[in-house]
Amino acid sequence: MSDPATAGGAAAAPLLTLEDVERAAAAVLPAGVRDFIAGGSGRECTLAANRAAFDRVFVRPRVLRDVSHCSTGARLLGRPVSMPVAVAPVAYQGLVHPEGELAAARAAKTAGVPFTVSTLSTVPVEEITALGGDVWFQLYWLREPGRALELARRAEDAGCTALMLTVDVPWMGRRLRDVRNEFTLPEQVRAVHLTGGGASAAHRRTAGASAVAVHTGQEFSAALTWAQVAELRASTRLPLLLKGVLAPEDAVRAAEFGVDAVVVSNHGGRQLDSALPSVEALPEVAEAVRGSCRVLLDSGVRSGTDVLKALALGASGVLVGRPPVWGLAVAGEDGVRRVLGLLAAELADALGLAGCATVADARRLRTVRGGTAAGPDGTGRRAGPARTAGDLTGGDLTSEDLTAGEGAAGP
Repeated sequence: MSDPATAGGAAAAPLLTLEDVERAAAAVLPAGVRDFIAGGSGRECTLAANRAAFDRVFVRPRVLRDVSHCSTGARLLGRPVSMPVAVAPVAYQGLVHPEGELAAARAAKTAGVPFTVSTLSTVPVEEITALGGDVWFQLYWLREPGRALELARRAEDAGCTALMLTVDVPWMGRRLRDVRNEFTLPEQVRAVHLTGGGASAAHRRTAGASAVAVHTGQEFSAALTWAQVAELRASTRLPLLLKGVLAPEDAVRAAEFGVDAVVVSNHGGRQLDSALPSVEALPEVAEAVRGSCRVLLDSGVRSGTDVLKALALGASGVLVGRPPVWGLAVAGEDGVRRVLGLLAAELADALGLAGCATVADARRLRTVRGGTAAGPDGTGRRAGPARTAGDLTGGDLTSEDLTAGEGAAGP
């Protein structure tokens, strides 16, 4: 196993940031697999905007505070975690490493953060929960009647500690990289929770299409509504999360249906292209629910400073998806551990430099928006006014800007 601190040996550049890990993964992955992981939908406007939006958020650090002992420890869904981070569900991790989800889940356990098993996992949920970590299960609502509820019961019986229903995928977004590549799963990579884990349409090349999209179109239900949320809520004792919420009205309704947490997410830019960047939607969602349910953030998190920003804007924690997969591709379990270790070190550094001894302190920071972002044609435009949140449970709700301009910045 190669040293996870470097990519490809001692002569390679050290892996000091998640971007370093991304570059190292790109160097070792087949082009089609790399595009499957990295790509977004349509023109990839939302994919780019997720990062641009994070880069427009600035924090007002506090000073003259005792930060000689900074702690990243927190609680997610009532359980202690080493930092307010969970590993997001990512399909088909066996594409990038033979051990797939098993290696990633071991690293998450070592790091002290939850690992989310995808419906499209290449390893059965029972094998992952047997490792003994904090395991959540991500559920897609399936066409076959009762099958989604059966999967939810299976996850609960296996020892999962939470259920996460993805609500923004009536069908897979049009991911043009996969279409151009006519992306098809290799024979040995299977969705073990579906169709008995056998071969599927995802393994049969389709001219001018993504075989994975064809398969999910056959499996996923486009008829998911609040009625199914109520049905799932009534069927399980586990904490229930809805992933893929961007509208505050939907977040408020989720709380009314007994949902424990909403995940503010645009699916990493892989569903509706030109959907609002998640970090832009976060303050309004957090303000709307006012503590009636927890709020997590997904899409675009690439550093501990991003975690700090999310906390300041009202999130209880964040999910990270692509970065652990990059680490898995580079060095298996050690690579995922490296990614999570970088996030922890960066978050501790960001907390201390912002004058925060605890994660709770970070939620009382104030933020401002400003800077420029490149449009689709590569030109820069001034970022327009954007509301930001401080401590939504008792601090000030502020709206400040570094620059004066009109209109929202493009991706």
